[in-house]
Amino acid sequence: MENDPRHLNSFLMSTGVISEPSSIFLYNQAAMVLTLTYVFIPFMVMPIYAALEKIPPLLKKASADLGESRLATFVKITLPLSITGVVAGFTMIFCLAFGDFIAPFLVGGPDGIMIANVIASQFGVALNWPLGSALALVMLVIVLSIISASDRFERLGAGRLS
Repeated sequence: MENDPRHLNSFLMSTGVISEPSSIFLYNQAAMVLTLTYVFIPFMVMPIYAALEKIPPLLKKASADLGESRLATFVKITLPLSITGVVAGFTMIFCLAFGDFIAPFLVGGPDGIMIANVIASQFGVALNWPLGSALALVMLVIVLSIISASDRFERLGAGRLS
């Protein structure tokens, strides 16, 4: 099992990158953040890609014809027209990560505590259903507030760009 190539530590040891197993890949905050980032990147990329795809290429060409640099074109044209995709991606990522309790439990170990883990432990281990219900209600209010603010921002942005 120690030289199993499916394990990252074993692979790094066999290639000579590290001499002994490293604890950086499991049961710590960095591993949990890295895992959540890896899992949720597609949920951020897809709305941004969809927003970028809707931008007419002639706008970029017109900006270049008017003498704007690539950075100025990005700041003045691409970013404002794609901000709705960024907001949609942020909203999805926030809601999904806020409720994720499997990845922190598996990768974060005992230090991988997030609000969803606390709520699950209140219902399962502690048998404190009133506190678990209150925490779940607070979590629901926060998520609905973020979704509502995101919807308002997108409507405001869509109305301004029309």
